[in-house]
Amino acid sequence: MTTTVSKYNTPARSWTPMIAIALAQVLMSFNVASLPVALSGMVKSFNVPPTEIATGIVVYSLSVAAFVMAGAKLCLRYGPVTIFRTTVVIFGLAQILMVVSWNAKMMIAAQALCGLMAAALVPSLVALIADNYSDKQQSTALGALGSARAGAGVAAFLIGGVFGTWIGWRPVFAVMIILSFITFLLSFRLKKDQGNPDVKIDIIGLLLAATAIILLSLGFSNMNGWGGIMAKPGAPFSLHGLSPAPVMVIVGFILLQAFVSWNRYSKSKGRTPLIALEVMDSSSEKAAVVAMFAVVSLEAMLNFSIPLYIQIVQGQTPLATAIAMLPFNLSVFFSALLVIRLFDKFTPREIATVGFLICSIALIGLSIVVNNNWSEWPVMAGLIVFGLGQGALVTLVFNVLVSSSPKSMASDVGALRGTTSNLANAIGTAVAGALLVGLLSADVMRNVVASPIITPELVTEVDLSNINFVSNDRLAMVLEQTSATAEQIQKAMNINETSRLNALKMGLIVMALLSALAVFPVRKLPGYTSANIPAQK
Repeated sequence: MTTTVSKYNTPARSWTPMIAIALAQVLMSFNVASLPVALSGMVKSFNVPPTEIATGIVVYSLSVAAFVMAGAKLCLRYGPVTIFRTTVVIFGLAQILMVVSWNAKMMIAAQALCGLMAAALVPSLVALIADNYSDKQQSTALGALGSARAGAGVAAFLIGGVFGTWIGWRPVFAVMIILSFITFLLSFRLKKDQGNPDVKIDIIGLLLAATAIILLSLGFSNMNGWGGIMAKPGAPFSLHGLSPAPVMVIVGFILLQAFVSWNRYSKSKGRTPLIALEVMDSSSEKAAVVAMFAVVSLEAMLNFSIPLYIQIVQGQTPLATAIAMLPFNLSVFFSALLVIRLFDKFTPREIATVGFLICSIALIGLSIVVNNNWSEWPVMAGLIVFGLGQGALVTLVFNVLVSSSPKSMASDVGALRGTTSNLANAIGTAVAGALLVGLLSADVMRNVVASPIITPELVTEVDLSNINFVSNDRLAMVLEQTSATAEQIQKAMNINETSRLNALKMGLIVMALLSALAVFPVRKLPGYTSANIPAQK
């Protein structure tokens, strides 16, 4: 029989431990958000192409995604406080390595170290919140964690943009050295804990999970560059003409299923599995994972689409991109923190349904009003509304997962969050890229065929099999090397300009439809408010 119990009967704790936890989240988010901003400065310092610098971002993300489950087990074995302090100190040392890096390889090594530390830090944050806070304070703490992530992104773009423009990229990472030291000092206010030395790390499970996640992340992330089916010239290798990207995705899914089966087998033999699958046993927990995947994917799609248009199409700077995205990031920041005020009045099912519908409405609105001027108030309003829905959903689904599992599984919830977020980010970015390029190609081909000015002879001189987003200046340079007349060049630039905007508008509509589809799985989320949580049998 199920009864209902009130949650608000425990004394409130100091928020000082939460400051340390939030600062650790800021450390990780600030680091990864600073890398794209510092890209141009690093290219000049190391005299390497941008793709080599971008490898640092990939290495960081893969390190987190591949080893976050192992990080959860380290938290159980040694205790989350010990892991927290150790990783924060090493993270600070990695930032020193970033500041003194004299070549790209050293920078990539520093980011690999940061990623490995983050893999253990991510699950420790959830475990520490579960250990230090309960009831409504726990919901507030989870909201603060989401806000810290959004706030760090804003700070990284603004601080990185200012420093990168007038001082250099190295001071941006020096800020994190100081932040690591402050976080370490504040960690002594965390509640002391004890690890369990009997916890073992499942090496076979770790290898299966890490390989599966790396293959899935690489496969989805490179679907555009390497080819969705047939290999493109940029692919590192091909399998009789077949792109390695889809092969990696298929093998990754097979290994992921093998990992789940091995996990169950390990548990049946009385061994400690790499992750406790009980954290997503119920239909509501599965719905929360699906919702988290949808939320992060949508954010990744938007974060890919808008910077692509502003930087590549309009030729703006990263700082201009940060300013354009500021309304979205700020609304996520406040919404993630304030949505907990609704937990007493509305059920997770109701909040999630409204949240995804708000995202859909905002994306449809953006598809209508978006143009070449991102500073117009209707565009800003659309980004703000989308951010409100995103921030609320991030806190909500995270809170459902944490509150649905016992405190002993908090680090496993953190590992699940890290794995889901990284995969969703890779897949969302890949889908956005494939979607926008596909829509752009279709629109360009339609306009070229319909235009009497663009002759078939000119079309044969231009490679239309690999259409992508380019600026008008770049397009004009390419066409000037052909037999195109001034009138044809102008017409081609008009088609390019119109098709780019149409692709973005249609892409936003598709994203709105995907957001609306997420309403169906979230109907499985809990149908009770936080003040009336069912007692366990």
